[in-house]
Amino acid sequence: MTSPSTAPQLWVLNVVALVGTMAIMAFVAVVGPVVRLLGLADWHGGLALTVGGVLWMLAARRWGKLSDKVGRRRVLLISLSAYAVTYVLMAWSIDLALTSPPAMALSLLILVGSRALVGLFYAAVPAITAASVADQVVPQHRASAMAKLGAANAVGLVAGPVVAGWIALYDIAWSLYAAAAMPVLALLLIAWKLPETYAGNSSGNKTGSKPGQGSGPVVGWLDARLRLPLFAVFAAMMAVAITQATVGFLVLDRMQLSLSEGAKTAGYALTAVGAGLICSQSLMMRITWPPERWLLLGAVLAGSGFGAVAWLESAMPMLAAFGLAGMGMGMVRPAVQALTANRVDAHEQGAAAGMVASMQGLSMIVGPLAGTLLYRIAPGAPYVLVLILLMLLAIAVWRYSSADTIQETPGVSP
Repeated sequence: MTSPSTAPQLWVLNVVALVGTMAIMAFVAVVGPVVRLLGLADWHGGLALTVGGVLWMLAARRWGKLSDKVGRRRVLLISLSAYAVTYVLMAWSIDLALTSPPAMALSLLILVGSRALVGLFYAAVPAITAASVADQVVPQHRASAMAKLGAANAVGLVAGPVVAGWIALYDIAWSLYAAAAMPVLALLLIAWKLPETYAGNSSGNKTGSKPGQGSGPVVGWLDARLRLPLFAVFAAMMAVAITQATVGFLVLDRMQLSLSEGAKTAGYALTAVGAGLICSQSLMMRITWPPERWLLLGAVLAGSGFGAVAWLESAMPMLAAFGLAGMGMGMVRPAVQALTANRVDAHEQGAAAGMVASMQGLSMIVGPLAGTLLYRIAPGAPYVLVLILLMLLAIAVWRYSSADTIQETPGVSP
């Protein structure tokens, strides 16, 4: 294992995370206008994201376990190939539907079915990239390394909506075609530059756990080691999922914009989140703090930002609040990934990272439906829920850190 500055494969993993996130976020930026152009109800957009989250949740841990057994590179090549094909099919299907809108039931099937398959195959990307970083980097440097991976995701979060939003001003379907090129780029880069690695092996040589041999992953949903990381990722990704599902409608309704302008403004809001992510993760790369400290600070900042969105109605203050929320979220995700990696053994990294990704999928199931249903009560209601979840997370992290401090103090029993 090495430090983040000397690990040879991190830049490849960062690029893969970047382009994978760009593709996912491009869909989020245009889902509101697509839903309304197809004559569907607002909650149908939430349903599409939710069904994608179901397959994401069911598949992520399995992708991670498979990479522990047969190798990270091989599984990434398989999943990204399928991801690219299904994204092209989704763009083509939605393009046809927008040109000649079919019956509502068929429009809904196209939107939900294609998004579900995209979620199924994308689920491998966050699980395996995080496990690969854990393979290569020693525990004390993992928060910084995960911050670099998170910064790549954040750049994708910024670039995806911006590119999709601007292309959508001319043609919404072509924004999806452009996004479909992203997993193809990732696939080519992995085939060209990423050597094969296995669980617990940082060099690519089969000196660690060989495929199919050694102790298999033993982590499970009731594993006490992962209770805090799993709750943290659930709360954080609920915030993300609710924002993704409602931000397009929020800017349309609060600011009385056209569909095209709404897509662009939703892209700006997600861009503000991404800019905050980049700022905070750049800070994490330079400061060596334990993951718990970053997690506590991130939960407080993100909760404050999302809570402010619940009551703001003009563009600039709302964008500033999204930026503050993004700064907090930028600290939460790398901290969760580092905390997870530090709590399991080498042969469990893929399965543990897969469980974190599965919990992200669960959030994508609950979040969009909860967000869109609460939106019918009041536009700010989804963001009040986000505020509550993140404050509960801050309390949980504070109590966990306090318990650890007591246990580590000589002569003091918990």
